[in-house]
Amino acid sequence: MTHPLRCRCGTLQGELLRPDKTLRAVCYCIDCRTYAHALGDAARTLDENGGTEVVATQARYVRFTAGAGSLACISLTGRGLLRWYTSCCRTPVANTPRDMRLPYAGVMHTCLAGTASERARAFGPVRLRVNTHHAGGAVPPPRFWEWAALLRTGPGLLWSRLSGGWRETPFFDTASERPRAEPRVLDAAQLQSARNAAIGGARE
Repeated sequence: MTHPLRCRCGTLQGELLRPDKTLRAVCYCIDCRTYAHALGDAARTLDENGGTEVVATQARYVRFTAGAGSLACISLTGRGLLRWYTSCCRTPVANTPRDMRLPYAGVMHTCLAGTASERARAFGPVRLRVNTHHAGGAVPPPRFWEWAALLRTGPGLLWSRLSGGWRETPFFDTASERPRAEPRVLDAAQLQSARNAAIGGARE
């Protein structure tokens, strides 16, 4: 089983393998909202409460079949997550750790082909909502049993780390362990402007 990936203009194309091994979640943290505003894509990235829908998976399950040269990367700070998007049409693609040995990739709904109902058929319902205290509306915090949803991805990430599967990633060069696109770190003014916008409202 696979699910198609593509940016809005169609330059970047690919597929997400093993939808059955993923976790569909929504994050309401200020950083995810800040990123959406920094990219100028908040209206299409955030839901009505400022949440970002992501599909948590292993980086090795992300495959790009065309347009990989359009991948670009920014980071809110010098130590923050790598936030991948396309330079062609600025479609948010995924978030990854800075260390490729941590094989997590949070693929954003903005690059997953299909409607919300089609994503639900492929990846299941949203099983976890995190950082709900930052939500722009009334979103209940996750209940204890909902954290069990992490079992859909946690063991696989651990095995990928131990088995060497982390070396299979489209986001890093295996030999140098460097990101395939040089991360652009927001300067202080850019970060403050985007953060003010994120705090000021769920959407632009």
